[in-house]
Amino acid sequence: MNGGDSIISGVIASGGQRLDKALADASGLSRERVKALLGEGRVTLAGKVAAQASAKPAEGTPFAITVPAAIPAEAQAQDIALTIAYEDEHLIVVDKPAGLVVHPAAGNLDGTLVNALLHHCRGQLSGIGGVARPGIVHRIDKDTSGLLVVAKTDAAHEGLAAQFADHSIERAYLAIVGGLPTPVAGTIRGAIARSSHDRKKMALVEDGRGKHAVTHYKLLERLDSAALVECRLETGRTHQVRVHMASIGHPLLGDPVYGRTPSRLRPLLNQLHFHRQALHAAVLGFIHPVTGAAIRLESTLPADMAGLLVELRTPS
Repeated sequence: MNGGDSIISGVIASGGQRLDKALADASGLSRERVKALLGEGRVTLAGKVAAQASAKPAEGTPFAITVPAAIPAEAQAQDIALTIAYEDEHLIVVDKPAGLVVHPAAGNLDGTLVNALLHHCRGQLSGIGGVARPGIVHRIDKDTSGLLVVAKTDAAHEGLAAQFADHSIERAYLAIVGGLPTPVAGTIRGAIARSSHDRKKMALVEDGRGKHAVTHYKLLERLDSAALVECRLETGRTHQVRVHMASIGHPLLGDPVYGRTPSRLRPLLNQLHFHRQALHAAVLGFIHPVTGAAIRLESTLPADMAGLLVELRTPS
């Protein structure tokens, strides 16, 4: 036990099975729960972190699953102001401010987007995500701003999830990065998994261990020791834009985890009290899962990123 976590351990009973099924059979957890724990870096095989649900470990391979302590069974509705970009009886698109956590978890049991949505939608959210994550089809980081779609019905949830799975959702982010990317447009490919050194971080890993991730970027504007870049996601992995841009030497300004702000810009960011990753989910496009209509929404830069841009456009 560690901080309320519990550990399930044992050995793989028979070889040739997918890892998620073998662990579900051995632990009593559902396969979906096992997949989620794999994605969080909470499963080890023979002492090494495992991430691929499709892997087929040999019979007798020792495993350990760290199961986090349960959070309260049901989030409570809270009257928290929301900016709504689109809404009908099937789904809702929120323009999330930086600083708002998407769903309750240890350390953030209330004051989340889910708490706000339960109040706004009067509890009418898809149940597929479970009681802690009702309606949540995808996430954006706490300190990333921008557009996020939430399902009100199970039919909408399933239809949206299918589009995320086949990568047909249009998602474009605006990022302010350190330095000038060269070339000015390109594609970053690199598998992403939980870091083996720090479970709070994601990292690029060798193919076969993490989840395939692809980001297409292009320069929009040259700035003072920085650049405004558009990043279009072909896949949607945790911290994908942050990890991928850092991997080519151009981390997001203000990123406390993956970034190192150019020394000449640190006084400016401190002066502006800009201490979050400069990342905004600016475009979200999808086919309405019930009506079949094409939905495409755009969100303008929030004031803090817009203010940073103004300063970076001014010759020093």
